[in-house]
Amino acid sequence: MAADLLIVDDTPANLRLLSEMLQTQGYGVRKAINGTMALKAVRSLPPDLILLDINLPDLDGYQVCEQLKQEPAFKPIPVIFLSALSEVEDKIKAFSSGGADYITKPFVVEEVLARVEHHLELAQLHQELTAKNRDLETALVQLKKTQAQMIQQEKMAGLSQLVAGLAHEINNPVGFIAGNLSPALDYTHILLDVISRYQAELPQPSPELQAFLDDVELDFVRTDLPHLMQSMHKGTERLKSLLLALRIFAHLDESEVKQVDVHKSLDNTLRLLDHRLTPAPAITILKEYADLPHLTCYGRKLNQVFLHLLNNAIDALRQRRDPAVELKIAIKTSAIEDYCWIEISDNGVGIAPEVRSQLFDPFYTTKPIGQGQGLGLATSYQIVVEDHHGVLDFTSEPGVGTTFKMGIPMNLLRDS
Repeated sequence: MAADLLIVDDTPANLRLLSEMLQTQGYGVRKAINGTMALKAVRSLPPDLILLDINLPDLDGYQVCEQLKQEPAFKPIPVIFLSALSEVEDKIKAFSSGGADYITKPFVVEEVLARVEHHLELAQLHQELTAKNRDLETALVQLKKTQAQMIQQEKMAGLSQLVAGLAHEINNPVGFIAGNLSPALDYTHILLDVISRYQAELPQPSPELQAFLDDVELDFVRTDLPHLMQSMHKGTERLKSLLLALRIFAHLDESEVKQVDVHKSLDNTLRLLDHRLTPAPAITILKEYADLPHLTCYGRKLNQVFLHLLNNAIDALRQRRDPAVELKIAIKTSAIEDYCWIEISDNGVGIAPEVRSQLFDPFYTTKPIGQGQGLGLATSYQIVVEDHHGVLDFTSEPGVGTTFKMGIPMNLLRDS
């Protein structure tokens, strides 16, 4: 297809000569006799190249070129200035205004044709390079996304193996301890009762025995031993609870898509994060749970999202340095228009405006080196938006806090 050229000159003889010369070479030619007409012509149908005179009756060529270069759609169009002005300052001004070349009048036909052809080739190469760069940027984004998926899948596979190992290696010993603690506590009461009976039968022990009883602080042992046994019992119950939470979190021995109790999943994730919530200053968890049906979803993946969002909320809260502020995480659920909505809010440091547009990009992190890989939110976005066809968004105000809101269709996976 022939290139479309726009000639802008207020001299009819120049217009006629240039038009005939370029049309003979197969170019399509349009003409304008002043700057205003030139701008209208470009905006109605952008040409492939502009031959622009400097001395025009209304806007001069410099002004026309500057206006065109300020508009992104017209900036790539090459502009060749035509002028009788031959001073170096004039040429510098032409190039400063955005011109690609400068031809001095009276011009030589062969020179004009050579420069027009050269700049059309350059413009075509620039378009091709821009398209290839765009393709490369798209490929890079996809590559980062794929890499993030592979890393996250490997991490979760490792987590499942770890959980399975923990469940196998710890569950049996914990079971033995828990099973024996109850009779051990009974035996302790029996032994303490025997000691009490001996003391009642022998109220006056020998000096050697009395010295020994004083050394071992028998009264203290008698009071403290039952408490120790109760503490051990609570510890084993805590271990059993954590093991159960880990198994539920990883959904061991369960299908990929299943019906999930969202509140139970949230509570189990909180249980796994208890070691981060309880150290002073402790973080208060506020729950506002609605009456939700079981959600058909990728249960294991959804637990990853809960873990990432809650971990980020804890990180934001731990960055606060105001001891007067009570640290809080609020979790709210609701069912609206066939969507299950989960909101996780914190009153932490908030997210700076300049980083919000990159927050869901793979490998982008605001955390110090070594404290984050930039995969958590990118993976969460993929799980919610791509895997579940849901919604994940956030609002944040620096110094006030952040709210992440996710919506999962309640019927989509079940119907499919």
